Amino acid sequence: MADKGKMDQAKGKAKEAVGKVADNDRMKAEGKMDQAKGKAKEAMSDAAERGRDAKDSMRDKDR
Repeated sequence: MADKGKMDQAKGKAKEAVGKVADNDRMKAEGKMDQAKGKAKEAMSDAAERGRDAKDSMRDKDR
């Protein structure tokens, strides 16, 4: 499930690199924002997965 944010992070790194080469501050900032968005998506996905795992383990204890 952690793949959800990886694409945004990769896109952000590429955009930031192009911004550095082109000396474009806006593109560098957009790249950093894309990376942050990807990390947030990844964290949300991981938290949801941990929640499902906890729910499943509680269900197993009731049996």
